[in-house]
Amino acid sequence: MASYLGLEKNVSYWTIPAALFLALLPRVYSGLTGPGTKVFDPTNPRTFAARLDSADIDKKLRLRLQRAEAVVANAFETLGLYAASVTAGNAAGVSANTMNTLSLGYLASRVLYTWVYIWGQENRKITPLRTIVWGVGIGLCMTMFIAASRS
Repeated sequence: MASYLGLEKNVSYWTIPAALFLALLPRVYSGLTGPGTKVFDPTNPRTFAARLDSADIDKKLRLRLQRAEAVVANAFETLGLYAASVTAGNAAGVSANTMNTLSLGYLASRVLYTWVYIWGQENRKITPLRTIVWGVGIGLCMTMFIAASRS
């Protein structure tokens, strides 16, 4: 039976490396190739966020780069939960359609979260959207766990 996503095979395991890739993208933007390259020290990358405080760059850009670093940290904080939920769902035999929908939904939530956090926070009216989108992503992980428990 074909799924409404057009995917008959389970691609949810492939979304785990995709989630890792998405976790790294803000660092690529902020320090490796983007406007923060003058401040980024590849020999000591963990000091990047702290170095931004004293960097001679525009305040708006500095805040955006600091938020990009926060997105990276948040992505790695949730990556283990996501990988565990995908593994649990697959191990329990949750249908490919359900796993594809939930895992691709999680990736979409991370893309939106990244945009809202880095660029959207400049508009205070959409600041609450960041928490809502994060909650949706975590909710999708919990849904995979619940689906696993019911299989």
